[in-house]
Amino acid sequence: MNKLNISIIGVPMDHGQNRRGVDMGPSAIRYAGVVERIESLGHTVTDEGDILIGPADGTVEYATNMRNLKAITDASTALGDKVHEVAEAGNFPLVLGGDHSIAIGTLSGISERHENLGVIWYDAHADMNTSDTSPSGNIHGMPLAASFGLGHEQLTHIRGYSPKVKPENIVIIGARSVDPGERQLIKELGIRVYSMHEIDKMGMSAVIEDTLRYLKEERKTDAVHLSLDLDGIDPIYTPGVGTPVPGGISYRESHLAMEMLHDAGIITSAEFVEVNPILDEKNRTADVAVALMGSLFGEKLL
Repeated sequence: MNKLNISIIGVPMDHGQNRRGVDMGPSAIRYAGVVERIESLGHTVTDEGDILIGPADGTVEYATNMRNLKAITDASTALGDKVHEVAEAGNFPLVLGGDHSIAIGTLSGISERHENLGVIWYDAHADMNTSDTSPSGNIHGMPLAASFGLGHEQLTHIRGYSPKVKPENIVIIGARSVDPGERQLIKELGIRVYSMHEIDKMGMSAVIEDTLRYLKEERKTDAVHLSLDLDGIDPIYTPGVGTPVPGGISYRESHLAMEMLHDAGIITSAEFVEVNPILDEKNRTADVAVALMGSLFGEKLL
């Protein structure tokens, strides 16, 4: 990457799930020094502040089997508008969550600017449920499906269009907790997934090399969005997440992935989500998020 103008957008939202605290994620990441870390690499950083998040009662609506649908729709629309605004100004959108339902808004603000957007989904989960397959009604388990056009119309048509990304332009890295409906959808749509099995067998270097080759050469994407859920990393390094899954990607493997993505110059927007300070230990998870952002934006040992 060249030196960038980076716009930080906070999304203090916890409506996509039912554990309080993840709405404080943007503040925790800022407290961990994200602005200073990125500026020290020579980039220009503008903190755009936080998206205003309306109230929600946390109940799952019987008619939709979704929790807080209206509040998430409103927040996603506001976030999409803001992301589109900063991207149109030539800035790199860096979104801080908040639960992973915010990706619905982020992608709605990015994808209409590109002919063939790619997405790297760095996560323990596939996040491809719909109201028909979700065991919980939590929308933070639905953003990827909504973004390629499956699910409730209020989510799939944020900012008035759908889909935001083609299923064949998605790469999931780190999966190790996939619901039955998601597993079937992955097979039907041929979505590229590197589970922990592949990461253990191939090594992270080969996984990222394959991902780059797939998105750049096979899919010929013209931009790539990175959506990084901190629960993609093993919870021994990131205890402050709402849905931890043991046996995940290591801290060092994650740095290698971010370093390789930086060197490839492929990432044009990013979000880091699911930092929950209430569940954390001395802000460790936010510190990991900021350290990984450092690698993504070009930090080197020597």
